[in-house]
Amino acid sequence: MSRVRELAGGGRAVEVGRERVPGWFERFATTHGGVERTVLAPRRIEVGAADGARAIVDVPFGPLPPPHGEQPGLVVRPLVEHLAQPRRIGLVLVRLGAHSVGIARGGRVERSTTGQHLVHGRHKAGGWSQQRFARRREGQSRRSLEAAADAVARVLLPVRDELDAVVLGGDRQALAALGEDRRLTGLLAAAEPRVLDVPEPRRAVLDEAAERATGVEIQVHDAV
Repeated sequence: MSRVRELAGGGRAVEVGRERVPGWFERFATTHGGVERTVLAPRRIEVGAADGARAIVDVPFGPLPPPHGEQPGLVVRPLVEHLAQPRRIGLVLVRLGAHSVGIARGGRVERSTTGQHLVHGRHKAGGWSQQRFARRREGQSRRSLEAAADAVARVLLPVRDELDAVVLGGDRQALAALGEDRRLTGLLAAAEPRVLDVPEPRRAVLDEAAERATGVEIQVHDAV
């Protein structure tokens, strides 16, 4: 089942696996009375339907090879071929209290490490007890993020130059905290813009993320 999320400015984003991209666009064309044009740009593809609907893809893993420009009808083969290229991808999944880091090729994890760390939930009581609990939770959170940063440094930094891309997933605040680690600043700053929405990182979640990372998110805007 496709993952769908609502977009802040209207429309929706549909996560589509790389092998399902051609079929998805064919169904889009059928549903919206055909496709009038496709605009190919290095970083974005926009498909315009006959009824005014639009489907937009931000191209992952570097620019789309030329030729670029507007073409009549549905032209998504360049995107399909771009996605089909074999890539070695570094994966960093982090939520407060858990992390999973790995290296994947062709949607399959080759190497990984996963860790969990106790982080208590927020304490609602007041007074001195609450302050003591908050300090304890802060310490647990810090140790959890330090462990995650160490895992990323251990697994990905030695092969940094061999990676074609880095894909992140999980909690954006926790990922931002990892980016403050001087060892990881450059690595995480160069990661793909799309952040995968994942539950608490475990090995099974990492395996699923490895396959999801090779696909795209298609933004759909229906005709007004």
